[in-house]
Amino acid sequence: MFIIIQPFNYRIDSATRLIKVSSKDIYQSFINPDTFALWLPPQGMSAKIETFDVCEGGVYKMSLIYKVTDSQKGKTSRDTDVFQGTFLKVVKDTKIVMSVVFDSEDPAFSSEMIQTWYLETVSEGTRVTLICEYVPKGIRKEDHDIGLNSTLENLARFVER
Repeated sequence: MFIIIQPFNYRIDSATRLIKVSSKDIYQSFINPDTFALWLPPQGMSAKIETFDVCEGGVYKMSLIYKVTDSQKGKTSRDTDVFQGTFLKVVKDTKIVMSVVFDSEDPAFSSEMIQTWYLETVSEGTRVTLICEYVPKGIRKEDHDIGLNSTLENLARFVER
């Protein structure tokens, strides 16, 4: 008998969406920083990319800016989430794995999260699944679920046009 011990703060959030285009089209919109910045931000946010080198070991740094800040509190400042990381694995048209580390003085956001994007070709197009592991405890699950689904909806709208 084996017992698997997970870290205390280990949480996985995920979202999936069928998108009616090829995985190649989705992959291309992901690796281009200009298009990535258009569809990645959840509703109510915009993105600014400072560094974006999509290759295994490549680094990135970006900011998500809240358009409405009355009820939102950014992780880095009142209206901004700044984060950076590394592309851990890049498989053309199939899979992208990246680390995400928020620039925040709040320890609730200080851990590294791993995002894995799966692009699975199906008869209707591509099933895109986003899995976030080691989600920082400061990110409320309800908010994260809304954000992940909003991002996938944006991606679908962007590539299906």
